[in-house]
Amino acid sequence: MRPAPTILHLDMDAFYASAEQAAKPSLRGKAVVVGGLGPRGVVATSSYEARRLGVHSAMPTAQARRLAPNAAYLVPRFSLYRTVSDQVMELLGRLSPLVEPLSLDEAFVDLEAGGTADDSASARATGEGLRTAIHAVTGLSGSVGLAGSKMLAKIASEEAKPDGLLLIEPGTERELLAPMSVRILPGVGPATGDHLRRAGMTTVHDLAEAGEAELVRLVGKAHGHGLYRMALGLDDRPVVAERDAKSVSVEDTFDVDLHDRVRVRAEVERLAVRCVERLRAADRSGRTVVLKVRRYDFSTLTRSETLRGPTDDPTVVREAAGRLLESVDTTGGVRLLGVGVTGLADYTQEDLFAQAADARELAQRAQEHSSPPVEGGEESVPEPEPDSAELLAARRWPAGHDVHHEKHGHGWVQGSGVGRVTVRFEEPWSAPGRVLTFRVDDPLLRPADPLPLVRDAADYSSWPASLPKSRSGADSSGGGESSP
Repeated sequence: MRPAPTILHLDMDAFYASAEQAAKPSLRGKAVVVGGLGPRGVVATSSYEARRLGVHSAMPTAQARRLAPNAAYLVPRFSLYRTVSDQVMELLGRLSPLVEPLSLDEAFVDLEAGGTADDSASARATGEGLRTAIHAVTGLSGSVGLAGSKMLAKIASEEAKPDGLLLIEPGTERELLAPMSVRILPGVGPATGDHLRRAGMTTVHDLAEAGEAELVRLVGKAHGHGLYRMALGLDDRPVVAERDAKSVSVEDTFDVDLHDRVRVRAEVERLAVRCVERLRAADRSGRTVVLKVRRYDFSTLTRSETLRGPTDDPTVVREAAGRLLESVDTTGGVRLLGVGVTGLADYTQEDLFAQAADARELAQRAQEHSSPPVEGGEESVPEPEPDSAELLAARRWPAGHDVHHEKHGHGWVQGSGVGRVTVRFEEPWSAPGRVLTFRVDDPLLRPADPLPLVRDAADYSSWPASLPKSRSGADSSGGGESSP
């Protein structure tokens, strides 16, 4: 534990949904759900308006539709989210060389290592300045937690949501944690929480009072020891700038079970190519190819093959995945397929001439599959039976994705079906726009890249030295900001 709250945790607020609301003026203040839209789709994130209706992450989209039938349901636009994430991470990198990203929208920062904070006052000013910068550059809000440890900083950012800042003064950790549910602690999921509840422990105070020996008896030595330390507010984990990935993988869930063996093989090959794209984007190679198959009865099988050396060759990975598929019975139907590569390395031992030839093939396939993944597969893979016009339209014009019309300009897809696509024409900085409907094959309409969320972003090239101490027009005592 540190004597000063110089570990910062940033968590962007409802990131995907907030980015969609910022991009689409007509959706601001309304319920928005981002995720897979097929019968087996799952919610990736939801706006706070949708959360008030009971919609939450990892919920089946079908259930979300019952809870919030009037919400806007959108397919994720990962190219936009990655662009905004890069902007946020670049700002964090100016605060310290020790930035530990946890996901696109979440990261730890060691402010002490960057010399940007050494006490509570400077840590709070840096946190406020970061929120100001993020809002100015991306138009989005993020919640900040500041504490003497990673565990407490993350708890603080969660308590500060939405759009707030919470600083936990060193020495007050136990007082703050005591009344909280045991579920607030890392590693305490539903099963462990229920087990502790049956033993009469529902708050962090109960864990601290029970003692280490009792917790070891209840949940085992390794977990019990760590649980007791966390109940006392103790966490010595450092912020690690480089978190080495152990594997690279991709997977798709299908709206309808796949029974055709040729289609299953084609999907595996497509996933192998996408996996290699990610592998090469990370400048890595791998030695073990892994195939994941979830069958019609929800049973999940994995098969793996270790190669003679690390590779990033699409043909090698594709053929290995194909061989693994031969050992799996798919006659009952397949609902999910995945291909991954483990045993990562920074070099390859494959034939360089073969790799050069396959690079052309990889580039061609990458262009074919450049759109974000959609539940149910991608349009370049043939269906075993003819697709309906409605399904084809949904794949070409995913709900929420950007389009450009030569006459009407930039817009986004509200929906498609029966040979038509409905578009709302508006930009992030415009007023809510009008809605028009076109044929799905209209020659004047085409997919487009996302627009930036902020048209004229403030100049933060000299940040953090010139950063204001509080957000313009914001009440520095509100929005979840507090200090126990």
